[in-house]
Amino acid sequence: MSIARRRLLQLGTMGLGTFFTGRALGKINRPNTEGSGRKPIVISTWEAGINANKGAWKVLRDGGRALDAVEQGVMVTESEQSCCVGLGAWPDRDGFVTLDASIMDENGNCGSVAFLERIKHPISVARRVMEKTPHVMLAGVGAQQFAIEQGFPLENGQLSGDAKKAYEEWLKKSEYKPIVNVENKGSSAFAPLRLPNGDFNHDTIGMVALDAHGNLSGSCTTSGMAFKVRGRVGDSPIIGAGLFVDNEIGAATATGVGEEVIKTCGTHLVVQLMAQGLHPEEACRKAVEKIIKNFKGREAKLKDTQVGFIAINKQGEHGAYCIQKGFNYAVCYADEYNTLIDGKHIM
Repeated sequence: MSIARRRLLQLGTMGLGTFFTGRALGKINRPNTEGSGRKPIVISTWEAGINANKGAWKVLRDGGRALDAVEQGVMVTESEQSCCVGLGAWPDRDGFVTLDASIMDENGNCGSVAFLERIKHPISVARRVMEKTPHVMLAGVGAQQFAIEQGFPLENGQLSGDAKKAYEEWLKKSEYKPIVNVENKGSSAFAPLRLPNGDFNHDTIGMVALDAHGNLSGSCTTSGMAFKVRGRVGDSPIIGAGLFVDNEIGAATATGVGEEVIKTCGTHLVVQLMAQGLHPEEACRKAVEKIIKNFKGREAKLKDTQVGFIAINKQGEHGAYCIQKGFNYAVCYADEYNTLIDGKHIM
């Protein structure tokens, strides 16, 4: 979908009714006024963030906790038909939808699930892991068993109509034969970096929020790359990679090729850069630059790689940056303001 089309989804304009926080975090480099401080505020990745923000804002506008907001917000996306989030998403190369999610609160508590099947809301299971176990991450069959024990219904596991069609088309071109191709990294049976329509092969919904009490939380949920190797886990359920929150500094989440985010501990890096006094946008930019540096010797692959970060600091200032043009994020801080903003890009 074009950027112009996405702009039509804007639900309001910035006005006098916005909220400003008072105290600055040291000397901050502010590249623009669009990311100036507001509280409460929620931001999330991609066009799907518009609807997700609506769910989160219902919590925030009534003085609710940021943790509840980021869970409720991304549950909206998990329930929608999407290529890359929730049970309706496109499958791995063996034809199964597997889900990853993480959540983190203002006290440094966190929980995640990876390689979870047949559970509609992995973000809520991740929260139960955080609140009901001494662990941070559960995976695979164990995560599913825990979800069932916690009262989550086991869905039928059938592919959605769109997902089945996309998978059947992919099988024709990939000529996937599981036994033959399983260890052949040159095989086209491995997940493509771009989908047939030219879009990048990822569409994680990541969300971070600052509530009226000044507390931060974040969430991230995805089905990962379409047609990925069975068992592949990206950055989304990994704390410090796909999501990180430090209530004294800020919060960040990531989208894109998870392997590249993992290699840089991307969201932890963004938050630490904000701790040094950088505005969220500048912190995201420097994290993206670090990822690009890691492509030394494989520059040809960079043109087909997208990674984007979004972040909020303790003052409610927000920002984003990405590798390639085309990434945007949704910002909501009032009933009349929930809009898409184009992320600045390097390439």
